[in-house]
Amino acid sequence: MTELTVGHIRHILDQAYPPALAESWDKVGLICGDPAASVEKVALALDCTQEVADRAVELGVDMLIIHHPLLLRGVTSVAADEPKGKVIHTLIRGGVALFSAHTNADSARPGVNDKLAELVGITPGRPIAPRHLDAMDKWGVQVMEKDAHHVKRSLFEAGAGEIGDYRECSFEFNGTGQFRPVGDANPTEGSVDELFRDLELRVEFVAPRRLRAHLLEVLRSAHPYEEPGFDIVEMPTTTPLETAYGLGRVGQLPEPMRLSDFVQQVADQLPATVWGVRATGDPDQMVSTVAVSSGSGDSFLDDVRRLGVDVFVTSDLRHHPVDEYLRAGGPAVVDTAHWASEFPWTSQVQELLEDQAPELSVDILNIRTDPWTMAAKPQA
Repeated sequence: MTELTVGHIRHILDQAYPPALAESWDKVGLICGDPAASVEKVALALDCTQEVADRAVELGVDMLIIHHPLLLRGVTSVAADEPKGKVIHTLIRGGVALFSAHTNADSARPGVNDKLAELVGITPGRPIAPRHLDAMDKWGVQVMEKDAHHVKRSLFEAGAGEIGDYRECSFEFNGTGQFRPVGDANPTEGSVDELFRDLELRVEFVAPRRLRAHLLEVLRSAHPYEEPGFDIVEMPTTTPLETAYGLGRVGQLPEPMRLSDFVQQVADQLPATVWGVRATGDPDQMVSTVAVSSGSGDSFLDDVRRLGVDVFVTSDLRHHPVDEYLRAGGPAVVDTAHWASEFPWTSQVQELLEDQAPELSVDILNIRTDPWTMAAKPQA
């Protein structure tokens, strides 16, 4: 039997929750640990607090898998007398690797949002904000013939021009380009205040949309002009919206139900927290179409309003965005604790690892890392 390593577990998780699905600001993957280190026991949690790290070491686990990245925001020190540094030192001294799957797990199928959708009673359908890994752009770049080879080579090495099993795919044709440099321009060809005309090639190629920002950097670096001429056309995607990756989910309840009953259903199905669940809307309103977004979801309020759902389940909602959303005619909202909407994902990861690596011991650390620990109402 092949010995499992941190690298093996990372591969399983990357297959289930592709890193390419992570939002641009996110930091996902292996946080600490040796990919070659052996793994026999894994623990799962939503956050890596000091309590969670201590428990993982106490239980003798080899790898801790979490949702929220420990080092999401920049740090300049992981000294042992700093909070995050203390966690890192605890894990390394205890021989525990740390791995995070965050917004990539939110967008994956199945992922965090699918688990939340199932718990509130809907079959997860389309995302609120689709992410298409197969989305492609068609580029057109104008360049003088003498510079075309260098520009194309740079773009191809950065991932452009790949179609199936073919590489360096492009189409080009001749044309005449012109420009008049003015002001502080420093033209590679021509002179300031004089109209310049010359033969150029138009080079066309395709590239994954996820590489767009990187390819723009490569193009500006490789092209000899101060302002290269180019255009980008988004090509239609081939993935059906109902099965697309992306943040949030929309689905139908098996039968319409009163909003108040639905809110109670959400409260009953999610892990308990001190402050529970709160909601807006008419308690007697009948609801059937539901949108969910695990974690902080107020950035999707406008999207949800346009989707025509009856109720939106999410977390971390603030006064003013919700007030403006309701004034604009938005549907009812159910606001849950952030931790409660995402912690059930750990059971999904447990099932994944038990299926992909049955010899592995996988435990969920049932530590409530919701930061709110008290709630009070006025006494009668």
